[in-house]
Amino acid sequence: MTGELKHIACVIPAYNEARTIAETAARAHRYCGWVIVVDDGSVDGTADRLAGLPVTLLHNPATAGKAESILRGARFAIEAGAEAIITIDGDGQHRPEEIPRLISAAKRSPGTIVLAARLVGRSTAPALRRFANGFADFWISWAAGYPVGDTQSGFRLYPAELFTYARPYYGLRDSFVFESEILIDAAQLGHYTVSLPVESVYSPNGRPSHYRPIADTLQITRMVAWKLIKRGLNPVGLLRSLKLVPHPAMRKPKPIPLKADDRGQGKT
Repeated sequence: MTGELKHIACVIPAYNEARTIAETAARAHRYCGWVIVVDDGSVDGTADRLAGLPVTLLHNPATAGKAESILRGARFAIEAGAEAIITIDGDGQHRPEEIPRLISAAKRSPGTIVLAARLVGRSTAPALRRFANGFADFWISWAAGYPVGDTQSGFRLYPAELFTYARPYYGLRDSFVFESEILIDAAQLGHYTVSLPVESVYSPNGRPSHYRPIADTLQITRMVAWKLIKRGLNPVGLLRSLKLVPHPAMRKPKPIPLKADDRGQGKT
């Protein structure tokens, strides 16, 4: 990924987002001219709401989960030349107007994941959601080896190359694990995050979140615990995540040799 970032795609995974998808996609298009919506087997007419909008629409033949939808959209964009992938949820909880800030941050820090961290007004979020997010932040920061704010935000900018060699494990039932695991795997490859504080938004027109605060948080915790066990509990990472020892210096990503048949491939 170059500092200029000429080719950026915005990928929006959508499952039953008929009430909000058209406005979200249209607003995203104002700030990112290449918008890809992946309809994940919706049954509420989500795809129909996009008629006439300048977006690329991909259809999953059956519901595959958020992770597979993101990966499908990202692979499609990368094959067409995308240098960076922005992901944004389709339920209206993110402000596409923040996209220029993410792009600017990525240009200043090539190779990083730019995370729109919902830290402004976080105290107004539902108590269970705040607890689940804080719990996940602690575990993921420990495994990644540095503090990460709002690890559960789906509003991000990724370097495109991450999708060619990050191999997170996920399934339909634990699809939300993907967005946590890729932060950990990326850190091992030298891709850290830059967190941009943004306001928490809860749209009155949006449907209830698909995130299950207890079940999905437990899935994430199990994934992180397994990674920590494999790394001897990563005590240095814990100290760094708690800011008790200095944050590792930002550095350029490690060069990863790729086989020709590995490029652009993901789990299905």
